[in-house]
Amino acid sequence: MTATSEHHWFKSSYSGGSGTECVECAYAPHRTLIRDSKRSSGPVLSVGTEAWRLFVDALQQGA
Repeated sequence: MTATSEHHWFKSSYSGGSGTECVECAYAPHRTLIRDSKRSSGPVLSVGTEAWRLFVDALQQGA
């Protein structure tokens, strides 16, 4: 899957400020899209919404 302009992309709150490790996310119906902010027209990882929520919850809990 490649990125499209129809999605509202935002930088992950876990991305650093140095500009070298930024991840962007966008929400789509039943999916969360993830891409490298330095390659906005590059490949996109598509993950089920529930799987993404569980992943973020685990990060917040330090798992």
